[in-house]
Amino acid sequence: MTTTRRDVMRLAGATLALGAAGLPIAARAKDSQPQPNMTLASYEGADRSAKILAAAKAEGELNFYTSIAQPDVAPLIEPFEARYGIKVNVWRAGDEQVVQRIVAESQGHRYIVDAVHTGSSYLDALRREKLLAPVTSPVLAELAPNVVPEHRQWASTMLSVWVQAYNTHLIKPADLPKTYDDLLASHWKGKLGIEAKSSDWFATVATKMGRDKGVEFFRTLVDTNGVAARTGNSLLNNLVVAGEVPLALEVYNYMPAQAKRRGAPIDWFVLQPAAARANGVALLTHAPHPAAALLLYDYLLSVDAQRILVSRDYVPTNRNVASPMQGVNVALVDPAMTMRERGEWNRTFNQIFLHASES
Repeated sequence: MTTTRRDVMRLAGATLALGAAGLPIAARAKDSQPQPNMTLASYEGADRSAKILAAAKAEGELNFYTSIAQPDVAPLIEPFEARYGIKVNVWRAGDEQVVQRIVAESQGHRYIVDAVHTGSSYLDALRREKLLAPVTSPVLAELAPNVVPEHRQWASTMLSVWVQAYNTHLIKPADLPKTYDDLLASHWKGKLGIEAKSSDWFATVATKMGRDKGVEFFRTLVDTNGVAARTGNSLLNNLVVAGEVPLALEVYNYMPAQAKRRGAPIDWFVLQPAAARANGVALLTHAPHPAAALLLYDYLLSVDAQRILVSRDYVPTNRNVASPMQGVNVALVDPAMTMRERGEWNRTFNQIFLHASES
């Protein structure tokens, strides 16, 4: 899912009415002047960690807005609170709601949130609104080279990688395609499926193939063998398990992995080029508790937190943590590109896949 400035502003007025609902009284808005501890965001001295920790303990808490799945919040945040004795006031909602609330509060000069964790397209929307602060942190050097934008106003903590999933009762590993071109073989006719709103995946893969060449390949694939479109990655994954869709062109990596552990007849593999969505963390420019937010920022990118993410079936961005995608070259959805060209990619995707599935 991508977002534009119009999307961000659309419900901002209504969102402002939320005020500080859901956060403790102590977490209510502070004054509009940047806090002195904000200078720590760019501090590079040898005592950086000690300075941030001392300042964070003095602040005592932070306010964290996130779209992380509810079951994954506590396993990720509770170890941080236990280690540092700093309270994290969490407000959780969908990506769009998180961004709308931050924009609305900023418009009302209500500076409540310290750190945000959401999808990269939404973080980029906040960056364009000038609501995020660049961060200099030694942990950034541990991350994969393509997960930190040059502006450093957010950093990716985890990836949602699209993989190919197949029913193990219907397809043998030896018969799996090695390349996208292999899918043009006649024995794949009527066996392929795709999620009906996967234009981000389509745009990223087609672009890596060479835009015109990639678009033409998928037109040929649909014309030759057909591709059934189904709404929702979870549904598509379940249809693979049921054998109704023997091979899905893309589902999020954790879905077949979790189903396989439960004993379902499903497994996954990766065709190159592979694509992924990034989710990341950012510091707000008017954070009332900037030191505590920086401590959380560093923690979420650290080996300890990244191992927790892996245990929850996410793909880590820290290179010191073993990844199920080790050795796989993954192209990230470009937030700026997908916003600028989203309408065109959606139209092309719909023309190729949705019209074909309805005919």
